[in-house]
Amino acid sequence: QVQLVESGGGSVQAGGSLRLACAASGNSVLTNTMAWFRQAPGKEREGVAGIRPGGGPFYVDSVKGRFTLSKDNAKNTLYLQMNDLKEEDTATYYCAADSSVSRLLSPNEYRFWGQGTQVTVSS
Repeated sequence: QVQLVESGGGSVQAGGSLRLACAASGNSVLTNTMAWFRQAPGKEREGVAGIRPGGGPFYVDSVKGRFTLSKDNAKNTLYLQMNDLKEEDTATYYCAADSSVSRLLSPNEYRFWGQGTQVTVSS
């Protein structure tokens, strides 16, 4: 069982920045594939960025060049630095983890989820 707790959401103006953090239990960040997803009202959950153990980050096209995924194995924490935020980035952001993932940004691949953190971007 993996426990995930997100933090760092908030309200910002377009062009601003936020850094999300996902604190994981045990050594989950080191041994699991992890990803950030987001879900806006009325929309399906969308994969934003993910990383496999020992691999590099992968991003959905809409956030490339603006978002940076990183992890601190010593702190067992996954981060998502979000710069140049746009109104369309407004959503609840979720952290997810699993030990066996085929499609990195497919929500159906992940068993363990955090509770989510709200990000609101206004013009």
